[in-house]
Amino acid sequence: MDEIINAVCLNTADRKGVPPSEVEVQLAWDENLGFTAEVWVQGRSQYLVEANLLEAIEQYMFREYNRRVFRSQITLDVEDEIWADIADH
Repeated sequence: MDEIINAVCLNTADRKGVPPSEVEVQLAWDENLGFTAEVWVQGRSQYLVEANLLEAIEQYMFREYNRRVFRSQITLDVEDEIWADIADH
């Protein structure tokens, strides 16, 4: 879950032109909405849907691990916490 939060923080910081330390993220899962995140930047709140989370993970994997990952390889799941599984294909 920490790396998903890091991915969303870095992605949001890049998009908003702020340092990652100014981004706060809370992940959530809802039966009706699926995986979402609420992101706070400079006192403003924004909701991200699953597609936004997958995009952030794709970019994070390339940026941090130099690994090209596509959305079709990423599966989000929840047990005690939200986690991502990345398939090798």
